[in-house]
Amino acid sequence: MTEHIATRSAGKMAMTSFAASMGTRYETGRNYDCGPGRHNDVSMLSPYIRCRLITEREVIMAALAAHGPDDASKFIEEVIWRGYYKGWLERRPNVWHSYVTGRNTDLVALKRDRRLRRDLELAETGNTGLACFDSWAQELVGTGYLHNHARMWFASIWIFTLELPWRLGADFFYRHLLDGDAAANTLNWRWAAGLHTRGKPYPARHDNIATFTNGRFTPTRAELATVTRGLEASEPDGLPTVQAMRDIQSVKSNVPTALLVTVEDCLVEDFDTAGMDICSTATLATSHLRSPRPVSGAVSRFENMALQDAAARLGKTTDTLCATDPAGLVAWAAAAKAKQIFTPYVTHGPLRDWLDAAQPILAAHGITLCEQRRDWDMLIWPHATAGFFKVRKQIPHILKQTMDYAQI
Repeated sequence: MTEHIATRSAGKMAMTSFAASMGTRYETGRNYDCGPGRHNDVSMLSPYIRCRLITEREVIMAALAAHGPDDASKFIEEVIWRGYYKGWLERRPNVWHSYVTGRNTDLVALKRDRRLRRDLELAETGNTGLACFDSWAQELVGTGYLHNHARMWFASIWIFTLELPWRLGADFFYRHLLDGDAAANTLNWRWAAGLHTRGKPYPARHDNIATFTNGRFTPTRAELATVTRGLEASEPDGLPTVQAMRDIQSVKSNVPTALLVTVEDCLVEDFDTAGMDICSTATLATSHLRSPRPVSGAVSRFENMALQDAAARLGKTTDTLCATDPAGLVAWAAAAKAKQIFTPYVTHGPLRDWLDAAQPILAAHGITLCEQRRDWDMLIWPHATAGFFKVRKQIPHILKQTMDYAQI
């Protein structure tokens, strides 16, 4: 079983180890789910990328160096999908807020619906009687990982065969995935449900599962629902309109600054902090924000280790904060006499919601929250307004900018 050690050095080692497979081997083998401990044709780098212990740019540069842009095209495209999803949600934040509201409504219904509680427990513990689904549920809980193809089959079965609320499924994934990301997780579940690409749900087909598990699972046609339409009727007004990206405050020089490190970006040394008057540094534990329900201990341990690694690389005395009452964030900054807090940009998701709740309290104490977006994100996000096609057209430009950046 591949163990994810949440350090930058482990992430770089895993990236280097997989670089030889980022070309045609990945393209031909990436759709096969061979089971726990045998995911050899996919990189399993996503937990490191999710925390930015390694960056998308670094991973793509490794693929280009090993294979060139043509042979590595499929691998590169899949890495860029992650940026597309983040940008798409940034431009449609109401989709995230709708997910949170709907999930909370589903959790209220769960308390009063005994049958739903029973069916949910059977699904989450892998006791439905459907072998493939049960195995994936147990792998997810046991390892914090699931092959991408299995994630889509699982979501489709959850929604259409088991007829469980899709948001509770997304919540189950988010509570257990080491690479759990608000944008990718929410939008993949919406895609399976037919809400992202509206009217085009993802069907879990018996023959497709048998083929791409190499016969490890052979569900019958009768065991799986025939998917003829998605859940688009639940959102009759369609998608919200595309919004401009959120305004951010830039750091001012010669102002006492508190440096905040979160798992949204653990590579703080990439940012130019030399000109900042840093008076205090802290890490912020946030894994519990993923859900009102208990979050996997493996997720918490991975994220805490990533924060510890980030702090060690900064070489600074670092306080440890937990995202509970936002007043704690204010108290930390005020004690250091900071007038601004700097953190790498935080996209829409649970931490963004928590920081938004903290903003008025910070402002009341004369403290400004400052952020900075990565150049990599700004290559992708302006084009992430509709389907992936608009971003795919930009890939030659993105790769040129990536290679130019490496030569600086």
